[in-house]
Amino acid sequence: MIFDEKKNLNFYRSLGIGERYAKAVDFLMNTDLAALEDGKHEIDGKDVYANVTSYTTIPWEEAKYESHEHYTDIQYVIEGSEVMTYAPVHEMEVKTPYNPDKDVTLYENTVPGLQAVVKADQYMIFHPWDAHKPKAADGEPAPIRKVIVKIKED
Repeated sequence: MIFDEKKNLNFYRSLGIGERYAKAVDFLMNTDLAALEDGKHEIDGKDVYANVTSYTTIPWEEAKYESHEHYTDIQYVIEGSEVMTYAPVHEMEVKTPYNPDKDVTLYENTVPGLQAVVKADQYMIFHPWDAHKPKAADGEPAPIRKVIVKIKED
């Protein structure tokens, strides 16, 4: 898990397989994120793509822990703020077994984890070994807009 700001994105350019992180960083740094429509945006086929989403945050207790076996998430806040929570996968109790079609495992909401308030132009990077819980309200539920860049790790 990594928590950082836009100004430091270049540092993560060389992580992972090949040029995938570099492509993700270039997309986040060189795209007018506020102008993107909600939905899927291809960056490099199934190896790197972005999902832009808008929603209203929910109480922390209602948000769900998840992890992905094949993709790293860069969850980048465009507008608003939310609480994102991290916990190691090995500490989690599986609620819904791995779904290969969606590349997701869901977990029980029993671990307090490490919580961070993520604001506009900040992001968290969650690897396959990181359970994460996005969508939680920073105080009262409020609108948020973010982009989740998915990077294939195998």
